[in-house]
Amino acid sequence: MADEDAKRGRPPRKRNADSMIENMPAPDPRKPSAALDEARLRQQAIGVRLRQMFDEVVNEDVPDEFLDILRRADSKTAENG
Repeated sequence: MADEDAKRGRPPRKRNADSMIENMPAPDPRKPSAALDEARLRQQAIGVRLRQMFDEVVNEDVPDEFLDILRRADSKTAENG
């Protein structure tokens, strides 16, 4: 910095203590933390398991008794409708 000032014909600048301390980069607030990553992974695992459970329920056979109830309801609707 002093060399640059000398090249430009300026008097050398006084350096304050803050400029002499090595600046550590501040953490990027957009970068997720490890705890946030872990929470997202846990949430993703829960979502996968819920989808599996839903698929299992959807693919179960409908009990015959329930099908009979639906058939009777449909026939009554057809007779009245």
